[in-house]
Amino acid sequence: MSTATEAGVRLEELGKFFAITARRFDAGQSAPEMFSTAIDAAWHQLAQDPEAHRAFTAEHAGRELIHAETSGHGPIAWVGAYEEAYGPLPEIWFTVADGSLDVGALSAYRETGVVAEWNCSPAPSDGDR
Repeated sequence: MSTATEAGVRLEELGKFFAITARRFDAGQSAPEMFSTAIDAAWHQLAQDPEAHRAFTAEHAGRELIHAETSGHGPIAWVGAYEEAYGPLPEIWFTVADGSLDVGALSAYRETGVVAEWNCSPAPSDGDR
């Protein structure tokens, strides 16, 4: 996959993640866990342009979201909602920031679901709290 194509796929998946975020917040659920270093890298890249970030989150989540530092390890709670809306998680979710596929993590997902570490999640912006 070309670098431009992969960047587009990362942003597309980030948009889906933000849509799932909005559904979780609207249902009174906790923020989804960002376990993918590849998708998180796209998020960090987008956040370098605050106006583009605001527009992107508003487009995909219907509200402004911010990047919040959180951490944990365990089952990734939002994967079922993603699969219902979009189908199985694509490989990009199991691709590390340098572009290499974590075959073990992908295989584990296909067999038992996603159990992973995370260090961030989306949160409502100060104007939405």
